Amino acid sequence: MNGIQFAALFPGQGSQSVGMLDELAAAHPLIEKIFAQASQYLNYDLWDLVQRDPDQKLNLTQYTQLAMLVAGVSTYQLWCRSGGSAPKIAAGHSLGEYSALVCAQALEFADAVELVSHRGRLMQETTPADQGAMAAIIGLDEATVAEICIEAAEGDIIAPANFNAIGQIVVAGQVAAVDRAIVLAEAKGVRMAKKLPVSAPCHCEMLEPAAKEFAHYLEKTPFKVPQFAVISNVDVVLHRHPDDIRASLVKQLYNPVRWLETIQQMVAQDIEVMIEYGPGRVLTGLNKRIDRKIKSFSVHDSQNLQQALAQSK
Repeated sequence: MNGIQFAALFPGQGSQSVGMLDELAAAHPLIEKIFAQASQYLNYDLWDLVQRDPDQKLNLTQYTQLAMLVAGVSTYQLWCRSGGSAPKIAAGHSLGEYSALVCAQALEFADAVELVSHRGRLMQETTPADQGAMAAIIGLDEATVAEICIEAAEGDIIAPANFNAIGQIVVAGQVAAVDRAIVLAEAKGVRMAKKLPVSAPCHCEMLEPAAKEFAHYLEKTPFKVPQFAVISNVDVVLHRHPDDIRASLVKQLYNPVRWLETIQQMVAQDIEVMIEYGPGRVLTGLNKRIDRKIKSFSVHDSQNLQQALAQSK
């Protein structure tokens, strides 16, 4: 970026779609090759699932997470193979934090696939698809959303789960409580309130049991010091010690994603350019809501890859 240091961003659940990265993979076989590596570890064809979704599994948490992990890693590897430089700093939204850690060489790809497979399975088993939900609330401030969650609870679990941007917050919890929160938000004149295409209530206390079990898998997984800084979702800290990284990934399951603060910290460190690796432009869109001075690029097809690379020469 003409000498300007940049940040790497990795999306999580919600950016997936059937056929994602198809054009990029057609032009660059590396994408499908990395999906094939993951498929060997998983014993099923992840690329076929992403491209055709024959059994309607892509939006189930245990499959979505793997698809997004590999999408983030493969597009970043393509960036590197195409002459792109390493970022100064990185962050991944929720599940995307695992992609960031792999790309920072803090976590081996095979270990990440195994971890994320367990993570998604535990999340799905702990909260069956008909028990938990998430909803985006756009146009209300944090205090108002917190009040809505208190009023909507009625003895059920619901809480803010993602602080994505100014006036854009995601809530998570039991289905009935999330439904009540949507009604309450609409009564307060919200710009938009709708459920998200996820099958587990991420980042709320419903996932504490899953986090306790997941901690055992994390403990057995080797981590290294990241080659570039990765900001934690949980506390917006640049953890470097493997034990601290493991602890933050356990807490991440049942604590909110502090994405707004993450981007604000990057801006405070004089990051002017941010590149999103993976399908869609969700994080690029959030940047526009957070700080319009940020120059954002999204590596999800050949044209956008070349545009981002051109800025780095």
